[in-house]
Amino acid sequence: MSSAMNVFEDLGYFCVDNLPVQLIPSFVHLLERKESGITRAALVVNIREGEFLKSFPQVHARLRERDDIETTVVFLEASDAALQRRFSETRRPHPLGEGTVLEAIVEERARLAPIRSLADVVIDTSDHTVHTLRALLKKRFAPASSEGEIELTIVSFGYKYGVPLDADLLFDVRFLPNPHFVPELKDLTGNDQPVIEYLAESDEVRETVERFNGLLDYLLPLYQREGKSYVTVGVGCTGGRHRSVAVANAMGKHLNRRGYHARVMHRDVKK
Repeated sequence: MSSAMNVFEDLGYFCVDNLPVQLIPSFVHLLERKESGITRAALVVNIREGEFLKSFPQVHARLRERDDIETTVVFLEASDAALQRRFSETRRPHPLGEGTVLEAIVEERARLAPIRSLADVVIDTSDHTVHTLRALLKKRFAPASSEGEIELTIVSFGYKYGVPLDADLLFDVRFLPNPHFVPELKDLTGNDQPVIEYLAESDEVRETVERFNGLLDYLLPLYQREGKSYVTVGVGCTGGRHRSVAVANAMGKHLNRRGYHARVMHRDVKK
């Protein structure tokens, strides 16, 4: 559910998690006020609502009667095996907290059945990854103006702390000159100008960045053609503080100049 909410937030929706069902009409009334500036909202309703869930069909019916509001109910579900695996991996107890996890899942299905019957869109997330679910939701709910856009994340990291598990592409820059071994640069990072200038003096660094950018220029249109809307690029050095940071920044600037929406994150820069 949190992954889906992240997608809606990225699409510009005002998101509220676990708003009591009885408060939905009041929330809609607030949205109608001109000063709210909110045109799209996504509300999460789940089993944590408890007895409030019983009033959802009535609230939904009243909203559907209005001609000035467009409502869509999206129901996310998964197989028993997938849900059991997720609870085991996260080690979080089921919200119902009664009996075994499987018994709680069965009870949850029964309680949510009336809401599922009202759904406009039912998505079985059993075999979806974070990225495939994101692509599916963006295809269905992205504003027309953003259709076909690809969201890029450039992540710098240190190999000593592990490879980013969600990376689609990995670039290893451990072969480049290492500022860590320059006393006056050791305590700085790839965000600092002295480190940037030190690396920029190297022909290897300049050519590496140019070749990485060229590869992305070639690959990204192909990803877009195949409908991929989310690409994460990992750039790694030994500690994730100098070379990977500077190279990731350079790649991000290049992609943004090319008209992509690229954000740069430095996972290990403070370690």
